[in-house]
Amino acid sequence: MNHEMNTYHGTAMARVEAPNSDSIGNNGNPLSGITTESQPILCGELFGASHAMQGLFHLIEKVAPTRASVLISGESGTGKELAACAIHEKSMMKEKPFIALNCGAVSPHLIEAELFGHERGSFTGAVRTHKGCFERANGGTLFLDELTEMSADMQIKLLRVLETGRFCRVGADEELHVKVRVIAATNRDPRQAMDSGMLRSDLFYRLAVFPIAVPALRDREDDVELLAELFLERLNEEEGENKAFSRTSRRFLHDYHWPGNVRELKNTVYRAFILSDHELDLAAAAGPIRPVVAPMESDCISFPLGSRLADAEQRLIFATLGYCGGNKTQTAEVLGISLKTLYNRLNEYQSKVLINDPTVPQSPCGTNFGV
Repeated sequence: MNHEMNTYHGTAMARVEAPNSDSIGNNGNPLSGITTESQPILCGELFGASHAMQGLFHLIEKVAPTRASVLISGESGTGKELAACAIHEKSMMKEKPFIALNCGAVSPHLIEAELFGHERGSFTGAVRTHKGCFERANGGTLFLDELTEMSADMQIKLLRVLETGRFCRVGADEELHVKVRVIAATNRDPRQAMDSGMLRSDLFYRLAVFPIAVPALRDREDDVELLAELFLERLNEEEGENKAFSRTSRRFLHDYHWPGNVRELKNTVYRAFILSDHELDLAAAAGPIRPVVAPMESDCISFPLGSRLADAEQRLIFATLGYCGGNKTQTAEVLGISLKTLYNRLNEYQSKVLINDPTVPQSPCGTNFGV
């Protein structure tokens, strides 16, 4: 594998290039020349030196030049969208649009219009014609995150577009034709999602032409400390500081299991950076976060008989969010739901506001909702 030396925020590393026959060693493995003792590798915005990440980079290099659909799986916070971006940047469509949509963060009533667009007046709040994600991504790449959160009916419509490249905007009769590469992602095991009915088997086999699994941070050997150092170097450079990790923090990096993966590591380093004067204490920064507001006069809410379950759920979520001082992570823990589910609910409530108030500007499709 050819390597172009590069410096990334003060850290020496190799930028991965597509492997060729000259770079394959005697054992036939194009990655045999790379070891964790050598410099870390940068692939797009993905960074690592572990064997798990070397394997991921190799798969990205292989599939990027093709037009094959890709299904990326991995836990939340592992960098699935970064992997999708790397595939796009190394493809023949790199100069074309890259459009990202979190399927779980869009209301089921709005996702069809978000994907395929809509004509003016096609539904309440449709005050203008809107180009959907497929139309805006024409010639480039469409990244569909949290695919398994999409309804079964919507999966059928998505499958037809993947097979024919044709669709109609909501409220329109004329079909549009696009040429789009689709990369999908899920934080669930794809086959388990298929077995449970969350993912249609025909859509799975259509998308999983080239499946890729992004490793969890706990499976990336010494990458934890490499990433932590990278995040700290960035913060020191941005803030003009010269802070460092304490000795106990370095032990904590390896002892903690990082269930939130790279996203949790990055946020913990940032929190510790804010709290520290000289040395970062990661253990304290990763500890439980308590409400910073005074308790409510009453810790109970009541609902009249006959209330809709959805309305009761919305009141409970907002009441708990207020009690936790707006801290969404703690709110999700108190409610016993995942942070992703909480974001999905909040985005759904916001979508209702947008429909009822057409003067509220729409969010761009390229934004990653619910992250």
